[in-house]
Amino acid sequence: MNVLGVSCYFHDAAAALLRDGALVAAAEEERFTRRKHDFEFPQHAIDFCLRTGGITAADLDYVVFFEKPFVKFERLLLTSMQTFPRSARVFREAMVSWLGDKLWIKHLLQQRLGVTPDRILFSEHHLSHAASAYYCSPFDEAAVLTVDGVGEWTTASLGVGRGTDLRLVKEIRFPHSLGLLYSAFTAFLGFEVNEGEYKVMGMAPFGTPRYVDDVWKLIRVGSDGSFELDMRYFSFHYSADQTFNGRFVDLFGAPRDPRMNFFTDSSGYPSYLGERPANFDEQARLNQHYADMAASIQRVTEEVMLALARAAQRETGLTKLCMAGGCALNSVANGRILRETTFDELYVHPAAGDGGAAVGAALYGYHALLGKPRAFVMEHAAWGEAHGPDVTERFLREGKIPFERFDDEDRLIARLVDRLHAGHVVGWSQGRFEWGPRALGHRSILADPGRADMKDIVNTKIKFREPFRPFAPSVVAERASDYFALPDAARHYPARFMLYVVDVKPEHRATLPAITHVDGTGRLQTVRRETNPRYHALIDAFGRATGVPVVLNTSFNLRGEPIVNTPAEAFHTFMASGMDTLVLGDHVIDKRAVTGDKVTT
Repeated sequence: MNVLGVSCYFHDAAAALLRDGALVAAAEEERFTRRKHDFEFPQHAIDFCLRTGGITAADLDYVVFFEKPFVKFERLLLTSMQTFPRSARVFREAMVSWLGDKLWIKHLLQQRLGVTPDRILFSEHHLSHAASAYYCSPFDEAAVLTVDGVGEWTTASLGVGRGTDLRLVKEIRFPHSLGLLYSAFTAFLGFEVNEGEYKVMGMAPFGTPRYVDDVWKLIRVGSDGSFELDMRYFSFHYSADQTFNGRFVDLFGAPRDPRMNFFTDSSGYPSYLGERPANFDEQARLNQHYADMAASIQRVTEEVMLALARAAQRETGLTKLCMAGGCALNSVANGRILRETTFDELYVHPAAGDGGAAVGAALYGYHALLGKPRAFVMEHAAWGEAHGPDVTERFLREGKIPFERFDDEDRLIARLVDRLHAGHVVGWSQGRFEWGPRALGHRSILADPGRADMKDIVNTKIKFREPFRPFAPSVVAERASDYFALPDAARHYPARFMLYVVDVKPEHRATLPAITHVDGTGRLQTVRRETNPRYHALIDAFGRATGVPVVLNTSFNLRGEPIVNTPAEAFHTFMASGMDTLVLGDHVIDKRAVTGDKVTT
């Protein structure tokens, strides 16, 4: 049985294909269109899934959409009427977009795929999130927590999964939303909503949560974990472009100018920001204020997530917890839930946002609606498009790009270990690209984490991004607990997907300066030989050469662009940055050979 899941029309449009309950392919539309967080109908992602499955749309038994458009439209209408006339622009824009495309998903799926109406099913937004986590997990029984901005009406839900049965038993409804609270601070701190939330999390360790009491004025949490916002501080329920209002500004001060460089006394002034400003002290003090704001909203978010998780444990009595929704990507909060609740295992979907809801919709349709048994665990996140050696070599030869091909993997690994040890920054493109926002060793930029200058080198030459954003460590799973405060690290699924922030052990912080954040933590990724053998072999060999089986890993993209997919995209990014070496499968390209400079090994 072939089941296609589809999500679109908010952000991170995506498609996923199941065959007999097992995932065949999944991808976000942005990887094909190159428009970051592309929300349009995911035709390219659908075509990729069908192509990978070796089928056409006529072979689909069912198509499942991730939410119920008419219920979401109801919420937009009622909210607009309740806040009119302030909501006049929201109402007008909603009528244009929803009456044009968004309401008629069933007709659109029929038109684009040629499927009959009886083969189109609809899930609900938070059911799709819940299904993406629970049905992909190895657990036969688990509590399920979903937290995001908003679906149809729901902003957070508690569910219980047992076998193939999945039910949501409690919910919190719009406008009371932890995700929208965090997004309000994301906008206040000068970042783009639905894109910059992880930047707030990265900025937070540079600050002190001195404004926690003020943030608590915006949200009240009940003894059962439920919460409500004080809507007097917000405008997201009636404004098309503003999440907070004047009362919010009166409480916290003027918003941060997004053009402002970020640096504090503790961060110092990175050389790649240019000449040190004459008013450094004044700007550093202002930046410290915003860092303190980031630390404060991050702390409150963690406490609310902890309250929800503790309530889930009390309500269900279960020892396993599955999580999805955009807030489940808050890896600092996830680490605290593991340490500070009675749950002994967590599963967080690697594409916890709306993109991952495509596979959740398909799985919910297959198991809950059709009653089919479970037969799948998402052990890794490599479900995207691959490009074989013939495709890669044809691209290189047609472009007259000099390369060296290694048919012996040991020789390839040895060459790259030498390059990393020499301080080279390596673009690494292998196999199928990752599902979700994290680069996990298939489309990654790699470097030596033991070099104190490497963070600035990668930020300056490659990523061209804010200096407060940390880089992640990839570590072989069997050695992770030697370096990071995560006992029995190999058994933790979120660590595979880079979804825990944990302490770097104090004795290794000086060993790993490029991946240790200012507060002594790291967002680790454990790499298993069984699921990513070549990446594991590289890190293991690097460990034998240096004594430390860890590499610096960041996503293979330039600032503001999606992670690369094709060899051409990888090469373009390589040439547009200061990377030294590019690895496309078995093919190695040296920047100096391309540019005509003298090549040395």
